[in-house]
Amino acid sequence: MAIWNHVKAKLNKDSTWFLSSLAAYGSAELLVRVIRIVAVIVIARAVSPEIMGLAALSLSLFELVRVLANAGIGQKIILASASQLPATANTAHRLFWIWCMLVAIVQLCVAALLHIAFEQTDAALMLAVLSAVYLFMPGGLVQVFLLMRDGKMATTARIAASQTIADHLLTMIFVILWPSAWAIVLPKLLTAPIWLIAVRRARSWKYNAAKGTAPARYFVTFSLGVLGSEMLTASRMHLDKLVVGSVLGVKALGIYYFAFNAGLGITTSFVTAFSTILFPHLCEVKDGVQRLQRYRRSFFLGAVIFFPLILAQAAFAPIYVPLVFGQQWNDAAPLVSILSLAAIPIFFGAANTAWLRASGRISADLMIVAFTTSATLLYFALGAQMSLQMAVIGYVLGLVTNFIPISILIFRHAHQQLRIQYSSQQESLI
Repeated sequence: MAIWNHVKAKLNKDSTWFLSSLAAYGSAELLVRVIRIVAVIVIARAVSPEIMGLAALSLSLFELVRVLANAGIGQKIILASASQLPATANTAHRLFWIWCMLVAIVQLCVAALLHIAFEQTDAALMLAVLSAVYLFMPGGLVQVFLLMRDGKMATTARIAASQTIADHLLTMIFVILWPSAWAIVLPKLLTAPIWLIAVRRARSWKYNAAKGTAPARYFVTFSLGVLGSEMLTASRMHLDKLVVGSVLGVKALGIYYFAFNAGLGITTSFVTAFSTILFPHLCEVKDGVQRLQRYRRSFFLGAVIFFPLILAQAAFAPIYVPLVFGQQWNDAAPLVSILSLAAIPIFFGAANTAWLRASGRISADLMIVAFTTSATLLYFALGAQMSLQMAVIGYVLGLVTNFIPISILIFRHAHQQLRIQYSSQQESLI
């Protein structure tokens, strides 16, 4: 505690808030990670790679479809001015309901296709059941983004952690009592009401017709850019599993799914927390110089905290994977090490997205994510023709050779623009 107080004394108010929010998310994520590791241990010892592969197929498709719900509607609540906020929230509430119902229909169609065209009846039924998640989401999404706008990151972190921990606990209980793919999938639906109740209690908000609504076009351009970027990111995070399943088989998919969750799945949760905090932190200021200063400080603080953890996880994976998860997963240890390192370029990519979206450059973010996703999946697919390990190496190379150089270019461009702006201001004074 004394060390933390000393660090806070050396930082300005903005950096202190950022670190405090990061600490809130970090502590919540740490607790979640501990529970998740225990859950992965239980699952790995209770089910076969084939069962893990079936669950991975259903959950990967679910996550791919669910990304459609991240249409950028909520980000407009964060960006709205105080005078625009009531009308923006009203319109967002309506759009959330319409959009989530459409996403549910899309998921049911995907489930039907999975059953009819690919004869994956069990996976299709799981996917259809998970479509009920979208009935719970619209009732709490406005509240979530209002909490983020208010800077109450500790509250959103606590709610997310509570739902995830409940998910893992239910999964462990179900796997012990009923070792099947359903035991891994079903808790995703059963914990949705926990999230809805928690966010509605944390932030009061009701639709108020008297406040009017914002024009739909106010959301369209921004939302389309965000949706495109999120869909591409989800493709990168989940299509790899479909590639493994089709090229190397269900057993290899089970091994890869385990390695992904034991490695990249853990480290990227911290990166997600970083980007979640960074976006509203940058949106608070309109001045370009102040925004760049916030970006630089936040990036440095995040890197100092996360990079050593990522490197440690990669270095010690050959030791802790067979020791913690069992000897049957010994072959997955090198994959865990390699996938852990992928969190470093993903950190750069998350910072890029937060900066570009806060600056209103949605199309630039979309192009960067599109190029990176295409390259990463291409390298991954080429590697999969040789082996699972080569596929993983290709995945990491695709991220490193795109996100890190692009991040450097964005940073240099921002500096140049501010230099030009500063020179213009000086000339006008003369």
